[in-house]
Amino acid sequence: MQYRTLAATLLASATLAAAQFKVNVPSANDWWVAKSQNVLTWACQDSAAPQEFTVLIGNSDPTVLVQPLAIIAIQKNYDCSIIITQDQANQAAGTGYQVYLANPINNTDVYAVSESFEIKPLGSLYPTQQAAQASSASAAAASASASASAAATTDDKNGAVSVKAAGLVAGAVGVVAGLAAML
Repeated sequence: MQYRTLAATLLASATLAAAQFKVNVPSANDWWVAKSQNVLTWACQDSAAPQEFTVLIGNSDPTVLVQPLAIIAIQKNYDCSIIITQDQANQAAGTGYQVYLANPINNTDVYAVSESFEIKPLGSLYPTQQAAQASSASAAAASASASASAAATTDDKNGAVSVKAAGLVAGAVGVVAGLAAML
C-alpha cells in the first residue's frame, strides 16, 4: 500500500515538474544514433529549472533497461545543451527510450522527462541531415525536370532524338533523386 502511494506521489511530482521544466531534444522527431555523439537540450531559461541535475536514460521495455541508467552525474542547468558521447550513453538501437533530468541526490525525484524517442543504428542520418538530404534531392529532381523540358524543346535536324534523349536523362535523374530521398 505504501509503495503505491509513493509511486503515485513520484508520478505526480514528475508530471508537475515536467510541465515546468522540459527536455527539448531528444524527442519523437529528434532521435539519437547508436555509438555516436548525440545532442541533449533542455529549457534552461525556465524559472522553475533547477540549478543542476543528473541525466539518466531509460527505456519502457525492461528487457532493454531494467531501470534508468545515470549517464551524467551532475549537469549544470546554464549550459542549455550538451553533447552526449558514445562513452556516456552506448545504448543499442531501439525504440522506447527516454531521458530523465533528476535530482542528483535522489534520482526518483524527476524534474523533466523527454518524449519517447528512438536510437537508430550506427551510420543512420541525424534528423537535420535527413531533412537536408530530402530537400537537396527534391531540388535536384526539380532542376533535372527543368533541364529535361529545356532539352525537349530544342530543335535539331531530327527532333525525335532530342526529345527521346531528354526523356531518358530526366528519367535517370528522377530515379537517382528518388533513391536519395529514401535514404
